[in-house]
Amino acid sequence: MNRSHTRLRLHRLGLAAVGALVVVGVAAGPAAAHAEVTASDPRALAENVTLSFTSEAESETAGISELRVVLPKGIAPDAVAVKDTPEGWRLTATPDGYSIGGPALATGTDAEYSITVRQLPDEKSLAFKTLETYGDGKVSRWIEVPANGEKVDNPAPVLALKAAAPGAKLIAPSPSPSPTTGSAAPSAQPSAEAPTAPGASAGTQATGAGDPGGGTGAVVGVIAAVLLLAAAGTFWWVRRNRSRA
Repeated sequence: MNRSHTRLRLHRLGLAAVGALVVVGVAAGPAAAHAEVTASDPRALAENVTLSFTSEAESETAGISELRVVLPKGIAPDAVAVKDTPEGWRLTATPDGYSIGGPALATGTDAEYSITVRQLPDEKSLAFKTLETYGDGKVSRWIEVPANGEKVDNPAPVLALKAAAPGAKLIAPSPSPSPTTGSAAPSAQPSAEAPTAPGASAGTQATGAGDPGGGTGAVVGVIAAVLLLAAAGTFWWVRRNRSRA
């Protein structure tokens, strides 16, 4: 009797333990979603490196439609080129990184894409803070950078780098302007030139049309008057000679 009772109690405790584990696992499910990054050559100062990103879907009602990434120090927005994206997605440079997005992915589908970076900086690790936006407007913020091995709730994708290869050097920055400079320079030049160039051109045309035109008219008038007087004098002289004859 006692043995049966003991076995029953152990069986109930086992079921309770299993249930508790299931509850813990379900509760931890959403928190397990995260964003991560890998590299084709994870070494400091490596050139033309492909970075592959994965942002796990955590919404049960909508798909991911955009990822907004803040680049770590040492990687400029103009040093990044898109390599592979979900169908219909595009990469757009921003002052501090880039955004990549397009039609919302199917609900539950992870967002995977890759970019090429001209050169990785001379650092031990790189954090790519990411804002994950869904089709229904929900935003997941993977922006926390763990320090001293501590755990955080919303970790940013972090890429650990190995030491640079022997002889590796920092290449010169691209001569092409940054997105901010590139957008400002074209607008500054037209605004500075547009008011002056057309005005100067109009002034030049007015001066050219007024002075030469007016001078030519006066000369033609004088010549015509001289010719008219000469013709009148000739006509008078001919008549006078005839009358005398």
